[in-house]
Amino acid sequence: MEELIKKYEERRAALLAQSEASNDVEELRGLQKQIQDLNADIEELKKVKPTDERTATVNDAAEKRDADSQKFVQGKGFVPAENRNVDYSKILETREKAGQDLKEKRAVKSPLGIFGELRAVTVGDGASIIVPKSYSSTINPEFNVVSSLIDNVAYLSLNGGESFSQGYVDEVPTGDYTAEGANAATADTKFAYAQINKSKITAYSEVTEELLKLPNANYADVVFENIRKAMRRKITQQILLGGGNTNQLVGIFSDKATAIDSSTDLALATIDDTTLDEIVFRYGGDEDVESPAVLILSKEDLLEFAKVRTSTTLRYYTISSNGNTGTINGVPFIINSACQSLTKAGTAAGAYCMAYGHLTNYQLVEFSPMEVKTSEDYKFQEGMTAYRGNVFCGGNVVKKNGFLRITKKN
Repeated sequence: MEELIKKYEERRAALLAQSEASNDVEELRGLQKQIQDLNADIEELKKVKPTDERTATVNDAAEKRDADSQKFVQGKGFVPAENRNVDYSKILETREKAGQDLKEKRAVKSPLGIFGELRAVTVGDGASIIVPKSYSSTINPEFNVVSSLIDNVAYLSLNGGESFSQGYVDEVPTGDYTAEGANAATADTKFAYAQINKSKITAYSEVTEELLKLPNANYADVVFENIRKAMRRKITQQILLGGGNTNQLVGIFSDKATAIDSSTDLALATIDDTTLDEIVFRYGGDEDVESPAVLILSKEDLLEFAKVRTSTTLRYYTISSNGNTGTINGVPFIINSACQSLTKAGTAAGAYCMAYGHLTNYQLVEFSPMEVKTSEDYKFQEGMTAYRGNVFCGGNVVKKNGFLRITKKN
């Protein structure tokens, strides 16, 4: 226990030294939060009795607090860990049966969930699909085509449901002076509801009959992962672009996202050394500067942030990237190709280009698990096997002005 306390104290000292040397407001805010968390941990540990049982209890409590926090974690976003507690290693134990069912033309509920991250799938030695060169026996994957936005918004499984309503506070009135004997000022809190309706997402794929020669588990992996990836690609785009009509998700950029007041949209003409401050400080209510949320943008606009220079030609923004996610001066970002580029000449005035907010302010609801059906009838002569997958889901913004939307200025 003493060693753990010493480790935390050393970490706190390092953060204090870093804060003293920093002049960046956003960095200082983040460092201060980390120091406060460490102080709380140290105080808690000092109260612990030197028994294994008590130590385990404190450690469990600290882990739960971290899991419940709204701190952005690469690849996990602001979603508490319990919303992403799918044990895929255990689920994939059912691959063998799923593969056999597919080969026998039975509809199969996919053991790979449509939402949540998933480890890479290995397909045997690849020899039954692609004849390997003498120097390689693997199949190289394509570049990533699915934004991790889908894995970082709030998620709810409601299998069998048709719709879901999420209430939120729309307005909190202000009290007022009242004369003696007069009625009290009315201050009823106003509530509103975000409606999430069921939409059907499908994907269709054809593969050669040679795929059937794979072992059942690998066969299921190939079929499910290909279908799953296609549907996830559509859903992660629709989180932004969904029109909100019948059989459509309500996207953040849609006028059907009634939780967002369009008058709060921020119009920008370019990306310069004040852009990030404009976005961060205009988000949220009038009384607080919110903790760093997530900026959703295109790869082209991320490049424009990287191009901004100081008067001494140094980079103005410090960008740390890790594939689809990263930070700009400590502010988390996620790349999504559904965003139009603010700086591209062909982007129309008024087009939505970025969104900034806490990702849990968007709710995805899964109304059914992914189902895949098999058929050999359509292209029997060509020896092709067809697969059709479908999933029912919906989504909407569920907090008043939960996202600041950035448009291209005239």
